[in-house]
Amino acid sequence: MALIFGHKSPDTDATGSPIIWQWYKNEILSDETEAVLLGKPNKEALFMLNYWNIYFPRIINDVGENEDVIIVDTNNPNELPDNIGNANIIEIIDHHLLHGGLSTSLPISLTIKPLASTATVMLELIQDKIPLMPKIIKGVALSCILSDTLEFRSPTTTKIDKQYALELAGDLGIDIPQYASEMFAAKSDMSSYTDTELLTVDSKFYEIGGKKLRISVLETTTPETILDRQIGLLKAMESFAQSEEIDQVLLFIVDILKEQSTLLIPNDFTRQIAEKSFSTPVAGKSVLLPGVVSRKKQIIPNLNF
Repeated sequence: MALIFGHKSPDTDATGSPIIWQWYKNEILSDETEAVLLGKPNKEALFMLNYWNIYFPRIINDVGENEDVIIVDTNNPNELPDNIGNANIIEIIDHHLLHGGLSTSLPISLTIKPLASTATVMLELIQDKIPLMPKIIKGVALSCILSDTLEFRSPTTTKIDKQYALELAGDLGIDIPQYASEMFAAKSDMSSYTDTELLTVDSKFYEIGGKKLRISVLETTTPETILDRQIGLLKAMESFAQSEEIDQVLLFIVDILKEQSTLLIPNDFTRQIAEKSFSTPVAGKSVLLPGVVSRKKQIIPNLNF
């Protein structure tokens, strides 16, 4: 049996895509697979699971020697189990930039497309089977697309993403603005997280220009509730970087409705990154970045020291 999983700190797409692909592999291709998670999903993903009454996938900490695995929503070894290099990777489906670092003993099926969500990539792969999808699988796919496109606000959104979302919503009788609003409300409730935990809710590791960085993004409709915790977050960013032995944590608080981000500035290095990357002067402990909402398309490509 092959395990299907996305990245660590699973968001909606990394939680939902394994479920979609498990349905396709098991029910359409008659393979034996299991959708699993590399950690507890975020609150928006939990909302999706509860709304569509879906079983909670098993959480795993690592993979076994030569264990068959299918990787979705990432191809970055830093976001995968420690033993991934010794597993038998048989397939990768993703929509992020190609990182490199993974190796396989045999040729594999590899699909990476410039679409807004991995769920959309999957729908493109199985177009003629979409009518066979159960209601809950269609609901999962719709949730993944709306999450990763921020209800079509993100610059990563393509016509293909939007077309599939509209078709799925029509089939399900879902009002997209209402459903997306409920999803984003669930994502925005971060009151139960400590300051350090907030840095890992949606965080990815990158090595850029010789610097080891954690790029953390908090998407919310109520950014003020996070900005009210600025003092604690600034301290947590410094201590967390030291504990992880990395150069810096960058925390972007994305205002979904106003389509802008606030980057917290704990030190001179972060100030230098902000000024050179986004061509904006920084005077205090935070800087507003109008129009910046996408880590993949607007943050990572622009990072400069």
